[in-house]
Amino acid sequence: MADGVNASELPEGLVWISNMNEPLFASEQAKRGGTFRTFMASFPQTLRSVGPDANSGLRHYFMDGMPKLAARHPNTGKWIPQLAESWAFGSDYKTVYFKLNPEAKWSDGEPVTADDYLFMLKYYRSKDIIDPWYNDFFTNTIGTVIKYDDHTIAIIAKTAKSNDEQMVMINLPSNGLQPRPEHFFKPDNDKNKDGIDDNFVRKYNFRSEPTTGAYYLDSVKKGKSVIFRHVGKDWWGYGNRYYQNRYNVDKIRLRVIRDNDIARKHFEKGDLDTFGLVLPHLWHDKSGSQPYKKGYIHKFWGYNQVAQGAGGIWINTAKPLLDNIEVRKGLTYATDFDGMIKNVLRGDYVRKPHGLGFGHGEYDRGDNKPPAFNPQLAAELFTKAGFETIGPDGIRVNSQGQRLSFAVTYGYPVWSPRIAYLKEQAKQAGLELTLNLVDGSAAFKYILEKKHDLAFLNMAGGEIPAYWEYLHSKNVKPQTNNHTNYSSPALDEQIEAFKAEFDVSKRYQISHTIQKMVTDAFIIVPGYMVPYTREAHWRWVRYPVPGMTKKTESMFYPVELGTFWIDTDIKKETKAAMKKGRAFEPVTVIDDTYKL
Repeated sequence: MADGVNASELPEGLVWISNMNEPLFASEQAKRGGTFRTFMASFPQTLRSVGPDANSGLRHYFMDGMPKLAARHPNTGKWIPQLAESWAFGSDYKTVYFKLNPEAKWSDGEPVTADDYLFMLKYYRSKDIIDPWYNDFFTNTIGTVIKYDDHTIAIIAKTAKSNDEQMVMINLPSNGLQPRPEHFFKPDNDKNKDGIDDNFVRKYNFRSEPTTGAYYLDSVKKGKSVIFRHVGKDWWGYGNRYYQNRYNVDKIRLRVIRDNDIARKHFEKGDLDTFGLVLPHLWHDKSGSQPYKKGYIHKFWGYNQVAQGAGGIWINTAKPLLDNIEVRKGLTYATDFDGMIKNVLRGDYVRKPHGLGFGHGEYDRGDNKPPAFNPQLAAELFTKAGFETIGPDGIRVNSQGQRLSFAVTYGYPVWSPRIAYLKEQAKQAGLELTLNLVDGSAAFKYILEKKHDLAFLNMAGGEIPAYWEYLHSKNVKPQTNNHTNYSSPALDEQIEAFKAEFDVSKRYQISHTIQKMVTDAFIIVPGYMVPYTREAHWRWVRYPVPGMTKKTESMFYPVELGTFWIDTDIKKETKAAMKKGRAFEPVTVIDDTYKL
């Protein structure tokens, strides 16, 4: 299909949606100004957002965190405008029409128009960007873009999807389905028929492109730091009510600090404004120094309902004994994730309610509940499966002399104490779990090759549950994400119905059925998740009350929600108090507005 086409008339009967009356989540008390000082672990190898080495720490500032056509409201889940003012769905379940905000501009002042979306297809399909993933996605998933006028477009997918799936695909941050500034990427000569410079990778390696967001790259000290500067109070986004009182700081400074412990020390000296404390040892053991005790630094723990991927312990049903559902049931009840969370992870983490994840809204069953540790029940199930004898080492044996023993494959040494705890607890049911540490990415390769008995693994999560890749029988083979090797014609039928259904309410019901079937098959023992952020910040860094939304992953990420601000008056007050040795009350805020 063509890289983009022009058309004159929109179809009749389109119903335009804008959703401009959803509740606001920023604060009218926010103040503009100040510099937000943070750090990155390494300096990026490029400033490009695509191509070799582009998946760096700054890509989020150029692409992933920039406005899309629309975005999910972080609390209600409805789609709200960003670069588009409104949208409408075609009857073919492939086409979505958008009316662009005519005020939208690039950070260099050039207007954002439909032509930037036509150029987007040329850009991502070009071999000159040397990025096969984008070449493939924009060729095989996106059909074309139609321009009706300077501010009206249609995006057509190759395959039919529900309206909600179409919006997810178009507005997913990592897909990059957003305009590209044709005026910036204009090639040096007219020989480049696709409009992309033959020397794209080298030419744009350290040239920062204009963005549609509130911040642009202002200065670079290679290997040391970068500074992003606010476009200004006239940024086009402030005409959108959902953008008001957001992106409040004037500058963002990122320094290179390669060691996290060194960065923490810089933070406690006041050289950085915030620091993450998600890991248990940081929150409990490393946040009691004098700046905390004197109230100069505050602690924040906020719960969210961000989508969590499938995971826990994946049971490979193709392995001997694990094809027996009674063994899988027993293994499930002999696995003490709750005890591990309490005793190893200091009670901080939370059980996943289901092995297929959490945070998918109405796609998730309301009665999903993880199985509790019950070694007595597990022992009964193992006995039913033929493991009636208990050997001298306490491990069960069947009549063929097979020991009830399975290896747990995992990829990081930090997980060893967690699995060691599960190993000790499982002995109560006569089950032996052995630790199979395979270093880093090699562990995932080992699991993809289906060599594991049990895999201790969490997958990334999306807004819509992923069923086909994890559960369909077509993926019962190496190099797929069906880590359980489970196959069921009845489950296949439901997965195919889920893919084919366009009515969202019916999709919800099919999703519930699939989740119940997976629960009843005992193929994934639901693991743990971290449904919160924990951060420390100097008392001059302020935020709305409540600070969290359902989808807040980081309180102080400046190009995400960007609802925090720097209060320069409080900063002066704090600095003066520090000089005089005056202390404030210590502050720890627990925002449990969206706690499960």
